Amino acid sequence: MPTSIGVVMRHSVSSVAVAVIALCFALFAGAPAGARTSGPQEVSFHAEADPGTIIIRTSERRLYLLTGKGRALAYDIAVGRPSEQWFGRSWVSKKRPKPTWTPTPSMRAKNPSLPRSVGPGPRNPLGVRAINLGWTAYRIHGTNSPNSIGRAASSGCFRMRNADVSDLYDRVNVGAQVIVER
Repeated sequence: MPTSIGVVMRHSVSSVAVAVIALCFALFAGAPAGARTSGPQEVSFHAEADPGTIIIRTSERRLYLLTGKGRALAYDIAVGRPSEQWFGRSWVSKKRPKPTWTPTPSMRAKNPSLPRSVGPGPRNPLGVRAINLGWTAYRIHGTNSPNSIGRAASSGCFRMRNADVSDLYDRVNVGAQVIVER
């Protein structure tokens, strides 16, 4: 092989290698360390609560659905920004497929340019499912920003990947207890 062709081939291979490395970095740079792509993980989990109870641990950025004695399904979530987090007990008061998002009055006060509402679709911040908590404006819901999973990013709600919230939605019942811990 003539020297000039070998140099061109080595340069091309180097360019391809750099491009592949850059692509891999771009794909994984936005995901928090240890974040999974989707789907619940069955884990050992001990809590003084009945199966069907949801326990959210904001410090872990995980939601646990208790499935039986010492077992739970764990989901990665996004939680509220530190100034917007809340802790305590609630319950699943309503489940909504293809929800419409309506900004709360406090959201509109902070950002008057928000739309009055956003219907179902890819621009809806609630994603494909919403699980309302008690009589509050707080929800467990999907998201159109999956890179926020694993972060403190919301106004107090709990975000899940759309596939994960669909899975949880099918498993949880209206009336289920929800416990939010630090």
